[in-house]
Amino acid sequence: MSEALFPNAELSEEGEFAGWSYWSGDAFEAHSGPFFMRRDPDNGEYVCAFRAEDRHMNGAGFMHGGCLLTFADFALFAFAMEELGGEMGVTMNLSGDFLGAVQNGSLVEARGEVTRGGGKTLFVRGLATADGEPALSFTGIVRKISQ
Repeated sequence: MSEALFPNAELSEEGEFAGWSYWSGDAFEAHSGPFFMRRDPDNGEYVCAFRAEDRHMNGAGFMHGGCLLTFADFALFAFAMEELGGEMGVTMNLSGDFLGAVQNGSLVEARGEVTRGGGKTLFVRGLATADGEPALSFTGIVRKISQ
């Protein structure tokens, strides 16, 4: 995968996510994640991922819902990258249904798609899993903005 696939992204050069891209210019995502993205070499789907850590857990010992939604927001933009065509965007809406608890140490992945695009408003949906088990179903609306 080349960096050009994800504008303003950098490639991770070490660790579990070596060869995956990430956006380093977003301070909140860097603090929350980092979250990674790539294209699946087998089927061309966009996939986003990160490893659950202690800092992502809530008081009950499971991943905090806000962390999962932050990851879903990241994934919206990875899935919409081609439709955005290099333009910036903002999240107009993000909703999710929590489907299962995420344990510390789990590999959290998201796959999804743009369900409607072509204009300034993009509709996106995805599914986040933890070690392959459904954790969050989400939908969002991304609005292209002029720079």
